[in-house]
Amino acid sequence: MSALTVFTDTKAGQPVWQSRDADAIRQQLDAVGVRFERWQANSKLSANPQPAEVIAAYQHAIDRLVAEKGFQSWDVISMRADHPQREELRQKFLAEHTHKEDEVRFFVEGAGLFCLHISGKIMQILCEKNDLISVPAGTPHWFDMGPEPHFTAIRLFNNPEGWIANFTGDDIADKYPRLEN
Repeated sequence: MSALTVFTDTKAGQPVWQSRDADAIRQQLDAVGVRFERWQANSKLSANPQPAEVIAAYQHAIDRLVAEKGFQSWDVISMRADHPQREELRQKFLAEHTHKEDEVRFFVEGAGLFCLHISGKIMQILCEKNDLISVPAGTPHWFDMGPEPHFTAIRLFNNPEGWIANFTGDDIADKYPRLEN
């Protein structure tokens, strides 16, 4: 189940707000310009779907975002606990960074923790199956896939080069809870 936990950016140990209610999460995130919505596939996916099957099942929702936001490309990424570079990739994504474009992820399966640093707050969003999150361009954030990652996600891009991060150099991510399986 999706969850949002909000901390101040000066007190990592004490949440100031928490919820697992999708509507409450959407309201909190909408107030800071972060898109959060739930998608449903228009066809049943196989047990181990290939990227083309995933895209086909959600093409209707992708097309809506492309028409609204002008995304130029999209792909499917999967990460599993047996990936040989999982720890290296986890560390890379755990460093606070920004992007020149919105970072859009839709979770087809599994889970990941997006942590946003906005207006004196740290907002940790546990995204799970059927969750879409769109982090606005320029928003400092980090992502934790956990020590034993398991997720498949659709990524949408305005930049044809894909994921390009501008790391802030701030170690704030080290001070907040991480995703532990």
